[in-house]
Amino acid sequence: MIARSQSIIIVMTLIALFLVACGQNAPETTKPQAEVQISGAGATFPAPLYRKWIEEYQKNNPDKAIFYESVGSGEGTKRFLKEQVDFGASDAAMSDEEMTKVNRGVKLIPATAGIIVLAYNLKGLNGILRLPRDVYVGIFAGTIKTWNDPRIQQANPGLSLPAASIILVTRVDSSGTTFAFTNHLSAVSKEWRDRGPGVSKLVNWPPNAMAARGNEGVAGRIKMSDGAIGYVEYGFAQRAGLAFALVENKSGKFVEPLPSNGQAALMNSAEHMPANLRMFLPDPTGENSYPIVTYTWLMLYETYSDGAKGGLVKNFVHWALDEGQHYSEALGFCSLPTRIVGLATKAVDEVR
Repeated sequence: MIARSQSIIIVMTLIALFLVACGQNAPETTKPQAEVQISGAGATFPAPLYRKWIEEYQKNNPDKAIFYESVGSGEGTKRFLKEQVDFGASDAAMSDEEMTKVNRGVKLIPATAGIIVLAYNLKGLNGILRLPRDVYVGIFAGTIKTWNDPRIQQANPGLSLPAASIILVTRVDSSGTTFAFTNHLSAVSKEWRDRGPGVSKLVNWPPNAMAARGNEGVAGRIKMSDGAIGYVEYGFAQRAGLAFALVENKSGKFVEPLPSNGQAALMNSAEHMPANLRMFLPDPTGENSYPIVTYTWLMLYETYSDGAKGGLVKNFVHWALDEGQHYSEALGFCSLPTRIVGLATKAVDEVR
Protein backbone atom coordinates (compact mmCIF):
# COMPACT_ATOMS: atom_id res chain seq x y z
CA MET A 1 0.00 0.00 0.00
CA ILE A 2 2.85 2.30 0.94
CA ALA A 3 4.65 1.44 -2.31
CA ARG A 4 1.52 2.22 -4.31
CA SER A 5 1.12 5.62 -2.60
CA GLN A 6 4.75 6.44 -3.30
CA SER A 7 4.24 5.53 -6.97
CA ILE A 8 1.23 7.87 -7.22
CA ILE A 9 3.24 10.72 -5.65
CA ILE A 10 6.12 10.17 -8.09
CA VAL A 11 3.77 10.16 -11.09
CA MET A 12 2.02 13.35 -9.94
CA THR A 13 5.38 15.05 -9.36
CA LEU A 14 6.52 14.14 -12.87
CA ILE A 15 3.28 15.50 -14.35
CA ALA A 16 3.71 18.76 -12.43
CA LEU A 17 7.30 19.14 -13.61
CA PHE A 18 6.20 18.46 -17.18
CA LEU A 19 3.51 21.15 -17.00
CA VAL A 20 5.95 23.70 -15.56
CA ALA A 21 8.43 22.92 -18.32
CA CYS A 22 5.74 23.36 -20.96
CA GLY A 23 4.78 26.70 -19.43
CA GLN A 24 8.38 27.89 -19.50
CA ASN A 25 8.79 26.89 -23.13
CA ALA A 26 5.47 28.40 -24.26
CA PRO A 27 5.99 31.30 -26.68
CA GLU A 28 5.37 34.77 -25.18
CA THR A 29 2.66 36.96 -26.65
CA THR A 30 4.41 39.79 -28.50
CA LYS A 31 3.26 42.84 -30.34
CA PRO A 32 3.31 42.50 -34.11
CA GLN A 33 6.57 43.71 -35.59
CA ALA A 34 6.21 46.98 -37.47
CA GLU A 35 6.22 46.46 -41.22
CA VAL A 36 7.00 50.13 -41.91
CA GLN A 37 8.83 52.69 -39.75
CA ILE A 38 9.21 56.43 -40.21
CA SER A 39 10.93 59.01 -38.06
CA GLY A 40 10.67 62.76 -37.65
CA ALA A 41 12.32 65.48 -35.60
CA GLY A 42 11.87 69.13 -34.82
CA ALA A 43 9.80 71.58 -32.82
CA THR A 44 9.19 71.13 -29.10
CA PHE A 45 6.17 73.47 -29.32
CA PRO A 46 3.73 70.87 -30.80
CA ALA A 47 5.49 67.77 -29.42
CA PRO A 48 2.75 66.79 -26.90
CA LEU A 49 0.13 66.85 -29.66
CA TYR A 50 2.33 64.97 -32.14
CA ARG A 51 3.01 62.25 -29.57
CA LYS A 52 -0.72 61.95 -28.90
CA TRP A 53 -1.37 61.65 -32.62
CA ILE A 54 1.23 58.92 -32.96
CA GLU A 55 -0.22 57.03 -29.98
CA GLU A 56 -3.79 57.16 -31.32
CA TYR A 57 -2.83 56.41 -34.93
CA GLN A 58 -0.82 53.34 -33.96
CA LYS A 59 -3.73 51.90 -31.97
CA ASN A 60 -5.46 51.20 -35.28
CA ASN A 61 -2.23 50.60 -37.20
CA PRO A 62 -0.11 48.32 -34.98
CA ASP A 63 2.02 47.23 -37.93
CA LYS A 64 3.23 50.82 -38.43
CA ALA A 65 5.83 52.61 -36.28
CA ILE A 66 6.26 56.38 -36.11
CA PHE A 67 8.94 58.08 -34.02
CA TYR A 68 9.22 61.79 -33.25
CA GLU A 69 12.14 63.48 -31.51
CA SER A 70 11.51 66.98 -30.12
CA VAL A 71 14.90 68.63 -30.66
CA GLY A 72 13.81 72.16 -31.57
CA SER A 73 12.81 73.70 -34.88
CA GLY A 74 16.36 74.62 -35.90
CA GLU A 75 17.76 71.14 -35.39
CA GLY A 76 14.69 69.55 -36.98
CA THR A 77 15.10 71.68 -40.10
CA LYS A 78 18.80 70.82 -40.22
CA ARG A 79 18.07 67.07 -40.08
CA PHE A 80 15.39 67.42 -42.74
CA LEU A 81 17.79 69.27 -45.04
CA LYS A 82 20.35 66.48 -44.54
CA GLU A 83 17.63 63.85 -45.24
CA GLN A 84 18.25 62.21 -41.86
CA VAL A 85 14.50 61.97 -41.14
CA ASP A 86 11.33 61.14 -43.06
CA PHE A 87 9.64 64.36 -41.97
CA GLY A 88 10.60 67.49 -40.08
CA ALA A 89 8.69 69.91 -37.87
CA SER A 90 9.17 73.62 -37.26
CA ASP A 91 7.33 76.66 -35.91
CA ALA A 92 9.37 78.74 -38.36
CA ALA A 93 8.35 77.73 -41.88
CA MET A 94 11.32 77.07 -44.16
CA SER A 95 12.53 80.01 -46.21
CA ASP A 96 12.73 79.92 -50.02
CA GLU A 97 16.50 79.66 -49.72
CA GLU A 98 16.28 76.63 -47.44
CA MET A 99 13.72 74.96 -49.68
CA THR A 100 15.99 75.20 -52.74
CA LYS A 101 18.54 73.04 -50.89
CA VAL A 102 16.18 70.05 -50.78
CA ASN A 103 16.71 67.99 -53.93
CA ARG A 104 13.55 65.96 -53.34
CA GLY A 105 11.39 69.07 -52.96
CA VAL A 106 9.43 70.21 -49.92
CA LYS A 107 5.80 70.45 -48.91
CA LEU A 108 5.08 72.71 -45.93
CA ILE A 109 2.00 71.46 -44.10
CA PRO A 110 0.44 73.58 -41.33
CA ALA A 111 -0.42 70.84 -38.83
CA THR A 112 -1.71 72.78 -35.85
CA ALA A 113 -1.39 76.18 -34.18
CA GLY A 114 -0.87 77.43 -30.68
CA ILE A 115 -0.33 80.44 -28.48
CA ILE A 116 2.80 81.62 -26.73
CA VAL A 117 2.18 82.84 -23.20
CA LEU A 118 4.21 85.09 -20.95
CA ALA A 119 4.45 82.81 -17.94
CA TYR A 120 5.76 84.15 -14.65
CA ASN A 121 6.55 83.20 -11.06
CA LEU A 122 5.76 85.89 -8.50
CA LYS A 123 5.06 84.23 -5.18
CA GLY A 124 2.28 85.87 -3.19
CA LEU A 125 1.09 88.15 -5.99
CA ASN A 126 -2.48 89.20 -5.20
CA GLY A 127 -3.94 88.99 -8.70
CA ILE A 128 -3.23 88.41 -12.39
CA LEU A 129 -0.50 90.41 -14.08
CA ARG A 130 -1.44 92.65 -17.01
CA LEU A 131 1.27 93.58 -19.50
CA PRO A 132 0.84 96.37 -22.10
CA ARG A 133 2.68 95.98 -25.39
CA ASP A 134 5.45 98.48 -24.67
CA VAL A 135 5.98 96.94 -21.23
CA TYR A 136 6.59 93.34 -22.28
CA VAL A 137 8.83 94.53 -25.10
CA GLY A 138 10.81 96.50 -22.50
CA ILE A 139 11.03 93.48 -20.19
CA PHE A 140 12.50 91.22 -22.88
CA ALA A 141 14.76 94.01 -24.18
CA GLY A 142 16.17 94.33 -20.68
CA THR A 143 15.19 98.00 -20.25
CA ILE A 144 12.57 97.21 -17.59
CA LYS A 145 14.55 95.48 -14.87
CA THR A 146 12.42 95.32 -11.70
CA TRP A 147 8.90 94.15 -11.00
CA ASN A 148 7.87 97.39 -9.29
CA ASP A 149 8.91 99.50 -12.29
CA PRO A 150 6.36 102.36 -12.61
CA ARG A 151 5.35 101.20 -16.10
CA ILE A 152 4.33 97.77 -14.78
CA GLN A 153 2.74 99.25 -11.67
CA GLN A 154 0.69 101.71 -13.73
CA ALA A 155 -0.89 98.83 -15.65
CA ASN A 156 -1.54 96.92 -12.41
CA PRO A 157 -2.76 99.48 -9.84
CA GLY A 158 -4.34 96.85 -7.60
CA LEU A 159 -1.30 94.59 -7.37
CA SER A 160 1.43 94.72 -4.76
CA LEU A 161 4.49 94.21 -6.96
CA PRO A 162 7.83 93.34 -5.35
CA ALA A 163 10.99 95.40 -5.73
CA ALA A 164 12.74 92.26 -6.98
CA SER A 165 14.79 91.99 -10.16
CA ILE A 166 13.08 90.50 -13.20
CA ILE A 167 14.65 87.18 -14.19
CA LEU A 168 14.28 86.52 -17.90
CA VAL A 169 14.02 82.88 -19.00
CA THR A 170 14.73 82.37 -22.69
CA ARG A 171 15.65 79.60 -25.13
CA VAL A 172 19.26 78.55 -25.60
CA ASP A 173 18.56 76.36 -28.65
CA SER A 174 17.54 77.34 -32.17
CA SER A 175 13.81 77.64 -31.66
CA GLY A 176 10.68 78.20 -33.71
CA THR A 177 8.98 79.45 -30.55
CA THR A 178 11.67 82.14 -30.31
CA PHE A 179 11.14 82.95 -34.00
CA ALA A 180 7.39 83.40 -33.52
CA PHE A 181 7.84 85.45 -30.34
CA THR A 182 10.49 87.78 -31.79
CA ASN A 183 8.40 88.12 -34.95
CA HIS A 184 5.61 89.44 -32.74
CA LEU A 185 7.94 91.77 -30.81
CA SER A 186 9.25 93.16 -34.11
CA ALA A 187 5.69 93.80 -35.28
CA VAL A 188 4.75 95.81 -32.19
CA SER A 189 8.06 97.63 -31.62
CA LYS A 190 10.04 99.57 -34.23
CA GLU A 191 12.90 99.78 -31.71
CA TRP A 192 13.03 95.98 -31.39
CA ARG A 193 12.81 95.53 -35.15
CA ASP A 194 15.38 98.15 -36.25
CA ARG A 195 17.86 98.39 -33.39
CA GLY A 196 17.10 95.38 -31.23
CA PRO A 197 17.47 91.62 -31.74
CA GLY A 198 14.95 91.53 -34.60
CA VAL A 199 13.44 88.23 -35.77
CA SER A 200 15.41 85.03 -35.31
CA LYS A 201 15.33 81.45 -34.05
CA LEU A 202 18.43 82.26 -31.99
CA VAL A 203 18.64 85.62 -30.19
CA ASN A 204 21.21 87.53 -28.15
CA TRP A 205 19.08 88.17 -25.08
CA PRO A 206 20.11 90.54 -22.25
CA PRO A 207 23.19 89.16 -20.46
CA ASN A 208 21.31 88.40 -17.24
CA ALA A 209 18.82 86.10 -19.03
CA MET A 210 18.57 82.51 -17.82
CA ALA A 211 18.75 80.12 -20.78
CA ALA A 212 16.92 76.79 -21.07
CA ARG A 213 16.48 74.14 -23.74
CA GLY A 214 13.03 73.47 -25.19
CA ASN A 215 9.62 74.69 -24.06
CA GLU A 216 9.72 72.19 -21.20
CA GLY A 217 13.06 73.60 -20.07
CA VAL A 218 11.77 77.17 -20.03
CA ALA A 219 8.66 76.16 -18.08
CA GLY A 220 10.78 74.27 -15.56
CA ARG A 221 13.17 77.19 -15.04
CA ILE A 222 10.32 79.62 -14.46
CA LYS A 223 8.69 77.29 -11.96
CA MET A 224 11.86 77.04 -9.83
CA SER A 225 12.79 80.76 -9.98
CA ASP A 226 10.85 83.36 -7.99
CA GLY A 227 10.74 86.60 -9.99
CA ALA A 228 11.06 84.84 -13.36
CA ILE A 229 9.19 85.45 -16.60
CA GLY A 230 9.56 83.72 -19.94
CA TYR A 231 7.84 82.92 -23.23
CA VAL A 232 6.52 79.39 -23.56
CA GLU A 233 3.84 77.42 -25.40
CA TYR A 234 0.53 77.47 -23.52
CA GLY A 235 0.26 73.73 -22.84
CA PHE A 236 3.73 73.48 -21.30
CA ALA A 237 2.99 76.43 -19.00
CA GLN A 238 -0.39 74.99 -18.04
CA ARG A 239 0.99 71.55 -17.22
CA ALA A 240 3.74 73.16 -15.12
CA GLY A 241 1.09 75.03 -13.10
CA LEU A 242 2.45 78.46 -14.04
CA ALA A 243 0.61 81.77 -14.00
CA PHE A 244 0.47 83.69 -17.27
CA ALA A 245 -0.09 87.36 -17.95
CA LEU A 246 -2.96 89.04 -19.73
CA VAL A 247 -1.31 90.73 -22.70
CA GLU A 248 -2.54 93.69 -24.72
CA ASN A 249 -3.59 92.92 -28.28
CA LYS A 250 -3.72 95.12 -31.38
CA SER A 251 -7.17 96.38 -30.40
CA GLY A 252 -5.85 97.58 -27.04
CA LYS A 253 -7.66 94.85 -25.12
CA PHE A 254 -5.99 92.71 -22.45
CA VAL A 255 -6.72 89.18 -23.59
CA GLU A 256 -6.62 86.00 -21.57
CA PRO A 257 -4.21 83.44 -23.04
CA LEU A 258 -6.64 80.69 -24.02
CA PRO A 259 -6.60 78.46 -27.11
CA SER A 260 -10.06 79.81 -28.00
CA ASN A 261 -8.61 83.33 -28.27
CA GLY A 262 -5.80 81.95 -30.41
CA GLN A 263 -8.47 80.32 -32.55
CA ALA A 264 -10.07 83.74 -33.02
CA ALA A 265 -6.80 85.04 -34.47
CA LEU A 266 -6.63 82.11 -36.90
CA MET A 267 -10.21 82.55 -38.06
CA ASN A 268 -9.67 86.25 -38.77
CA SER A 269 -6.73 85.49 -41.06
CA ALA A 270 -7.59 82.11 -42.65
CA GLU A 271 -8.75 83.66 -45.94
CA HIS A 272 -5.31 85.17 -46.45
CA MET A 273 -3.34 81.91 -46.35
CA PRO A 274 -1.18 81.85 -49.53
CA ALA A 275 -0.80 78.89 -51.86
CA ASN A 276 2.57 77.91 -50.37
CA LEU A 277 0.90 77.59 -46.93
CA ARG A 278 3.52 79.82 -45.33
CA MET A 279 1.81 82.53 -43.32
CA PHE A 280 2.92 84.16 -40.09
CA LEU A 281 0.64 86.00 -37.68
CA PRO A 282 2.95 88.52 -35.98
CA ASP A 283 0.16 90.79 -34.73
CA PRO A 284 -3.32 89.46 -35.54
CA THR A 285 -6.39 91.65 -35.78
CA GLY A 286 -9.64 91.14 -33.88
CA GLU A 287 -10.89 92.37 -30.53
CA ASN A 288 -10.74 88.91 -28.94
CA SER A 289 -7.63 87.69 -30.74
CA TYR A 290 -4.72 86.62 -28.57
CA PRO A 291 -1.72 88.50 -30.00
CA ILE A 292 1.07 85.88 -29.86
CA VAL A 293 -0.06 82.95 -31.97
CA THR A 294 1.66 80.80 -34.57
CA TYR A 295 1.07 77.98 -36.97
CA THR A 296 3.51 75.11 -36.76
CA TRP A 297 4.47 73.11 -39.83
CA LEU A 298 5.34 69.58 -40.82
CA MET A 299 7.95 69.40 -43.57
CA LEU A 300 7.41 66.55 -46.04
CA TYR A 301 9.49 65.62 -49.04
CA GLU A 302 7.70 65.96 -52.36
CA THR A 303 9.05 62.57 -53.40
CA TYR A 304 9.90 59.43 -51.41
CA SER A 305 12.04 56.73 -53.04
CA ASP A 306 10.65 54.20 -50.55
CA GLY A 307 6.98 53.89 -51.46
CA ALA A 308 6.03 52.26 -48.16
CA LYS A 309 7.57 55.06 -46.11
CA GLY A 310 6.07 57.74 -48.33
CA GLY A 311 2.67 56.08 -48.10
CA LEU A 312 2.84 55.99 -44.31
CA VAL A 313 3.88 59.65 -44.13
CA LYS A 314 0.92 60.64 -46.31
CA ASN A 315 -1.58 58.45 -44.49
CA PHE A 316 -0.48 59.64 -41.05
CA VAL A 317 -0.57 63.34 -41.98
CA HIS A 318 -3.98 62.92 -43.65
CA TRP A 319 -5.22 61.37 -40.39
CA ALA A 320 -3.67 64.20 -38.34
CA LEU A 321 -5.43 66.84 -40.44
CA ASP A 322 -8.75 65.05 -40.00
CA GLU A 323 -9.29 62.99 -36.85
CA GLY A 324 -6.13 64.30 -35.22
CA GLN A 325 -7.53 67.83 -34.95
CA HIS A 326 -10.03 66.62 -32.33
CA TYR A 327 -7.18 66.18 -29.83
CA SER A 328 -5.89 69.74 -30.18
CA GLU A 329 -7.92 71.70 -27.65
CA ALA A 330 -7.52 69.20 -24.79
CA LEU A 331 -3.74 69.59 -25.08
CA GLY A 332 -3.84 73.38 -25.33
CA PHE A 333 -3.57 73.80 -29.11
CA CYS A 334 -5.82 75.47 -31.68
CA SER A 335 -7.48 73.22 -34.24
CA LEU A 336 -7.02 74.43 -37.79
CA PRO A 337 -9.75 76.41 -39.59
CA THR A 338 -11.62 74.39 -42.22
CA ARG A 339 -10.08 76.30 -45.13
CA ILE A 340 -6.55 75.63 -43.87
CA VAL A 341 -7.30 71.91 -43.47
CA GLY A 342 -8.51 71.80 -47.08
CA LEU A 343 -5.40 73.51 -48.44
CA ALA A 344 -3.08 71.35 -46.33
CA THR A 345 -4.84 68.14 -47.37
CA LYS A 346 -4.46 69.07 -51.04
CA ALA A 347 -0.72 69.65 -50.49
CA VAL A 348 -0.33 66.21 -48.87
CA ASP A 349 -2.13 64.64 -51.84
CA GLU A 350 0.65 65.99 -54.09
CA VAL A 351 3.38 64.07 -52.24
CA ARG A 352 4.65 61.20 -54.40
